[in-house]
Amino acid sequence: MNELTEKGIIAKNAARELAVLSTDKKNSALLKMADALLENCDYIIEQNKIDLNNANIKPAMLDRLMLNKDRIKSMADGIREVALLPDPIGEILSEVERPNGLLIAKKRVPIGVIGIIYEARPNVTSDASALCLKSGNVAFLRGGSEAIMSNRAIVKVLSESAKESGLPDGVINLVCDVSRETANKMMKLNEYIDVLIPRGGKGLIKTVIENSTVPVIETGSGVCHTYVSKSADLKMAENIVINAKVSRPSVCNAMETLLIDKEIANEFLPLIKEKLIDLNVEVRGCEKCLLICPDLVSATEEDWSTEYNDYILSVKIVDGVDEAISHISRYSTKHSEAIITTDVMEADKFTSYIDSAAVYVNASTRFTDGNEFGLGAEIGISTQKIHARGPMGLNELTSIKYVVKGNGQIRE
Repeated sequence: MNELTEKGIIAKNAARELAVLSTDKKNSALLKMADALLENCDYIIEQNKIDLNNANIKPAMLDRLMLNKDRIKSMADGIREVALLPDPIGEILSEVERPNGLLIAKKRVPIGVIGIIYEARPNVTSDASALCLKSGNVAFLRGGSEAIMSNRAIVKVLSESAKESGLPDGVINLVCDVSRETANKMMKLNEYIDVLIPRGGKGLIKTVIENSTVPVIETGSGVCHTYVSKSADLKMAENIVINAKVSRPSVCNAMETLLIDKEIANEFLPLIKEKLIDLNVEVRGCEKCLLICPDLVSATEEDWSTEYNDYILSVKIVDGVDEAISHISRYSTKHSEAIITTDVMEADKFTSYIDSAAVYVNASTRFTDGNEFGLGAEIGISTQKIHARGPMGLNELTSIKYVVKGNGQIRE
């Protein structure tokens, strides 16, 4: 029996028990799991160092991979926050009595076994495990090869703690074979996995969508835009642009393209260019940008649809909000977009016409995050429109069941 089948059987059995577990028991296990992360901090960091030494990835991606005591504490805090959130399982969404006396209740239930394929972000291992457990789902995880030692350590610590708390064996499963062949087989594990969520770059997401026979919730790559209007407060715009690009350029809610209204380009572009270059950002500009700042790198057509995950930014000068909307509609991955403006009507137009999961007025795209939205940790940012959209918290990891109570009714 191969690893996937063996763990699939265990996961499916665990899902039946986990679905009916009490909130108190789940919360107690989560709190013990958080404590276990801190108690085993040195062990996890030691294993993470092996990954860091073996990784052959760009510096911005190494930042995603790296764990230290502060980050492990954040992971533990995230688990505790999930424990404090309301349990969605068993919530009655609606209840109606039909003329024939049937009482029909619509209630939240777990999805079952949630498969997650992700890249070099070991914190996802912790977040996903906690969210799945609280929502009554079994986590079936397959992380990237760059983080295999970190992921094995985290899952070992969390699984042992969950078992000591009385949870069924197999509530958290990690696929240790990180070969592409195993990932492809996981995408077709319909017998054991109820839904598959890819988290990572455009290539990974595309591969999963095109090859999976397991239903997929698409979490999008983030070609995120910020449009600075001619009416913008330029100091506000400067702060937002710097934050959106530089605070963590490797994450999906970081800005990749800056759009500047032509009316303010002569003033704002040189200002923001200098600030960005001082922060080691490579700025790539359109032809109009190069007329104002000839020292910029010339942007290509490919730049407008590229998620850099790095200290690189493409900049385009546009003729008003309509061209900004047109550009975003063509190149956006429907993740997060922002407008900086003092014009209320312009802001309303932007939020109405932009079809992305999160649309901002006078704020950084970096806020697209489950915790920032008050959802606790999140399993990913969904850019599709079916089932879930935006940060996926506990409610988005549930399905529904109709419970119908009668007293002998039969259909005529």
